[in-house]
Amino acid sequence: MTSFDTSPHLNAWRALLALAVVFVMLATTGWTAIRSQREAAPLQASLDAWTHGRLAGQRLPDPRSGPARLARFFAGLGDAQRALLAHRYPLAVGNMNGAPVELRYRANRIALRQARQVERERVHDQDLTAAGQRQAARRLNRIDALLRPGRHILALDPAGSGRVAEVFGSLRRADRISVVVPGVDTDLLTFQRTRRAHTAPVGMARALYAAEREADPGTRTAVIAWADYTAPRGLGMDAATAMRAESGALRLNALLRGLPGTAPVSLFCHSYGSVVCGLAADALPRRVADIAVAGSPGMRADRADDLRTSARVWAMRDADDWVQDVPYLEVGGLGHGTDPVSAGFGARVLSAHRAKGHSGYFVPGTDSLRNFAEIGVGAYRAVDCAHEDDTCRRGLSGTDTSGRA
Repeated sequence: MTSFDTSPHLNAWRALLALAVVFVMLATTGWTAIRSQREAAPLQASLDAWTHGRLAGQRLPDPRSGPARLARFFAGLGDAQRALLAHRYPLAVGNMNGAPVELRYRANRIALRQARQVERERVHDQDLTAAGQRQAARRLNRIDALLRPGRHILALDPAGSGRVAEVFGSLRRADRISVVVPGVDTDLLTFQRTRRAHTAPVGMARALYAAEREADPGTRTAVIAWADYTAPRGLGMDAATAMRAESGALRLNALLRGLPGTAPVSLFCHSYGSVVCGLAADALPRRVADIAVAGSPGMRADRADDLRTSARVWAMRDADDWVQDVPYLEVGGLGHGTDPVSAGFGARVLSAHRAKGHSGYFVPGTDSLRNFAEIGVGAYRAVDCAHEDDTCRRGLSGTDTSGRA
């Protein structure tokens, strides 16, 4: 699932918030550090190989270099040299902010084919339990889906539960770029769903891309389904703290600084994804024009001004979203702060009419999706506010393709 889900877990959530901070740190820190290291192993191996690699007798640049430095490096190469690097170091190149996006797509297809072979072997591995073989079969099905023609995978780490990001539209030609940041229980297996498709990152991004084209056919848009952070599992300790969101915020900002061109960017952050966006806010590049949150448990801030961002901050919540019953507080690291739709927070509060439950914000026909689309194309005056007050429409002009109004 891509979000906090189902109200029966609320009592457990409240109980978690009542626990002492020391217990939280002892219970989670060591375990998550070990798991993260294990999950990152294949990607790290590719990065290590890159670090020791050479091209035409010259050392390759540090993969930790900034996107601008890496972009200059790739710009100085010929097509054959770029292709060679993608084949030698597919996971490194496929996740390298600053590398040409088309090259990243190509590298990640290579990495997916390699991951597919690994899962095919695991499906028939007699040393695995029956449950392990079934898990391998599920992962194989997901990888096969990602390898279908026309899919553009911008980031990939197939290890562990997995991380992935996909692009709809052309990043290089876009007038506006949208990034969907999902919440808990998001990984390689839940990246896409057949049933309840709009609760998964792929379904969210596809719906937003279609709605943006309907809202303004003349504006070229691109939408990124961004599940390239290690999200919390369920409503446990990780979801009650900012630990996962802190690392996610760093990864989100790295992505944004590596995007091609200068098109304005809007972030659409659902559930725990809004915690990620809140923590990323003060370091966002200037091209990020909007942060829109839906079903938020808080953004780790008391007020929108505390986010220290030049981006407009929008918030929405539908009437039957159970997240409204989560305690909006932050005490000793537990909880995520003030309710973003509350008057005191100071966000521009949007209508979510016709959205149902905690995971219904990207369903076609809802005010929530239409409002997201209007923001995504810069048609700010076309949004429907939850309340016709000065806060929602303050300083707004008409359609703004520059990212500022």
